[in-house]
Amino acid sequence: MEQTTMPYSVDLLLRIRERKPLIHHITNAVVMNDTANITLAIGALPVMAHALEEVEEMVSLASALVLNIGTLTPAQVEAMLRAGKRANARGIPIVLDPVGAGATRLRTEAAHRLLAELRIAVVRGNAAEIGALIGVSGETRGVESISVAEKHEAIARRAATELRCVVAITGVQDIVTDGIRQALIDNGHPWLASITGSGCMATSLVGAFLAVEPDAFTAATAALVAMGLAGELAAPRAGGPGTFRSHLLDAVANLDTSKLIQGQKVSIA
Repeated sequence: MEQTTMPYSVDLLLRIRERKPLIHHITNAVVMNDTANITLAIGALPVMAHALEEVEEMVSLASALVLNIGTLTPAQVEAMLRAGKRANARGIPIVLDPVGAGATRLRTEAAHRLLAELRIAVVRGNAAEIGALIGVSGETRGVESISVAEKHEAIARRAATELRCVVAITGVQDIVTDGIRQALIDNGHPWLASITGSGCMATSLVGAFLAVEPDAFTAATAALVAMGLAGELAAPRAGGPGTFRSHLLDAVANLDTSKLIQGQKVSIA
């Protein structure tokens, strides 16, 4: 692999801010406010609609659908399936965040059902969550990844092939692959792991980039570059995790062409 700049990530950022796409979330109640705010910060428009009675109508107005199983209920799974099938029928891309897959039967089975019944463009999760989707053993505590039995790159490539979608594993180094192309992203800061919902926020950014870019690999890579770089820019201004969260939103909102070109750390093969 060789490190490269990604001029298209700049173009995608401009597209988001010009088009202001609506991103429909059926998502995690713990971080719903943060995911809405980061969607606004990147330049898109969030809507959090979960009711069975409205999800099909709402997703029809959207440019991308974000499904996040962080605070899952059986009724929410049905809402996700209903919205997802309407999104598939209308060609609206879907990103799935399998929060805590592998930790409980409900979460693992729900993620498998969504993947079986819907066409998912991108799955974004940590290594243990992605591994659980393809039968790789790992250790989780709640929704946190502790360990996994295989190397992260191997898990990502295998998952992309078996699940037939782009897979993004986030961690110390982010990995994005469609099973053929692979991006390694070294942007980021340790404080991203110290706040609740940074992964969920990254998934929302993937949704925003998917709304303006049909190539899911390109969209997911650009989104994770934006998230990691914003973490780097926010950290020096923060006094700790609490203020880091606020500065992270500011950094996403203030991303521009020069910051993306100068700050991105991506190796692509």
